Amino acid sequence: MRTLFAAVAVTGLAATVAWGVLELGFLEKDLRDSYVLWTAACWALFALAVVLLRRVPLRAVTALVLAGTALLGGAALVGPPNTSTDPARYAWDGIVQGAGTSPYTYTPDSGELRDLRPEWIFPPAADFTRDDGTIGQRCSQPDRQIHRAYDTETGDVVCTAINRPEVPTIYPPTAELWFWAVRSVVPADVEFLPFQLAGALLVLGTTAALLVALRRRGLDPRWAALWGWCPLVLGEGVTNSHVDLLGAVLVVVASLFVARGAGWRGGVALGAAIATKLIPVIAAPALLRRQPVRVIVASIVTFAVLYVPYVVSTGIGVLGYLPGYLTEEGYEDGSRFVFASAYLPDSVATPVVALVLLVTGVVVWVRTPPGDPWLGQLVMIGVTLVAVSPRYPWYALLLVPFVAMTGRWEWLTIPLALLVRQLEPGQALQRSSLAAAVLVILLGTILRAGAGWLDRLADLAEAGARRLRHPRWPWGRGGRAALGGVAGARGVGSVGGVGGVGDSSAGAARSTRAAGPPGASA
Repeated sequence: MRTLFAAVAVTGLAATVAWGVLELGFLEKDLRDSYVLWTAACWALFALAVVLLRRVPLRAVTALVLAGTALLGGAALVGPPNTSTDPARYAWDGIVQGAGTSPYTYTPDSGELRDLRPEWIFPPAADFTRDDGTIGQRCSQPDRQIHRAYDTETGDVVCTAINRPEVPTIYPPTAELWFWAVRSVVPADVEFLPFQLAGALLVLGTTAALLVALRRRGLDPRWAALWGWCPLVLGEGVTNSHVDLLGAVLVVVASLFVARGAGWRGGVALGAAIATKLIPVIAAPALLRRQPVRVIVASIVTFAVLYVPYVVSTGIGVLGYLPGYLTEEGYEDGSRFVFASAYLPDSVATPVVALVLLVTGVVVWVRTPPGDPWLGQLVMIGVTLVAVSPRYPWYALLLVPFVAMTGRWEWLTIPLALLVRQLEPGQALQRSSLAAAVLVILLGTILRAGAGWLDRLADLAEAGARRLRHPRWPWGRGGRAALGGVAGARGVGSVGGVGGVGDSSAGAARSTRAAGPPGASA
């Protein structure tokens, strides 16, 4: 009966997801209220399903989590993308590569590629009569966001679902190879389903990998549902099939390899992840405590090798629109840092955010146990998302698998805060939602630490100050023993005692057995 209740909750979530994807249409200003209600309903049902999963017997958990993930993935692909036009660029880049042309060479409005344009990406312009009696052309379609450009050779109006059609692609080589691979098995007139199906398979495969990894660590396999059933993963990873999903999966693969001592293979996966969307570089600090040279060398070589064929064909053009994108998004002058700019002038926001990320990276690097990078990844990625506060919630796909691997569900408030930013553009609400997320995470950390957390934090700070006066680097002789010895001598155990990045697998396993499934304080 307990399994049935959880299954009903998951089915209800799947039905709600499918209804929204089919009925709401593309997110526009006049649909924001409907999207807010739908998003709230999905997250409420997700929370209910995870809570009910706590009562499901362990013997039934694997089957239920996998079946629920498959059902939800199917529900998420019943309609076209609904919050982003990025998949149109993915498809176009894949089609262009299939024709033997580098995606960095021409822009979508280039006349040289006119014969490759499928109508579902480049719908025909509609004639209309202006007030003065002349005939014009309009780019518009119901339930779709269509952009207007001009053919670079003829000057004719080009209507397209691709955003920024007048600039080259922004995506690095792993992403471009992914676009080519997915589109190479279907004809050009097939629309968004191939990427959505590929996303659903990635989500399902990653859920299976998380279930295995959690069991091997002696942790609760129910936590895998925090990834496989998460509305953000379904919406942005499947319905809108963002390539950030592939980057997140590759970072998980890199973490699994490094945790097992396979530094070379972990570095290859990390390099491929960075060559997907660049932002996975923030996953590096937690992976450098074991075999750092192997991880660094393998990731750099992999990143470079992936770029080689595109550099040969395009030269410096492989940078695409990246420099212009960073300027457009406000990361050069600091105006895009919504959370930081609430307390700092835009002129100093960028260096302060950079300093915060540098300090966080060093702490994560030094404090993360070599065989247990999961909490370190969670902290590094979560702090980055709050500090940088991107306006696109799909960037948080990188965070969710590490929420699952640590069971620290309170960190899902960061993706929720970024969803608020997408649905309600007002800066005051955006800042409040990010501040609320930080507060929830801090409170959750204190509750998990239990009584005496302040004394343990003081002991940890004292130990850290002593190490700064007499540093012993992790790569040096005896460095690992020194790092572990100080904490042990002080009775601290690890930063994890106060919610930091030093949870050991054994300690985390003991905590899980004592506290029970997801949702319980540890």
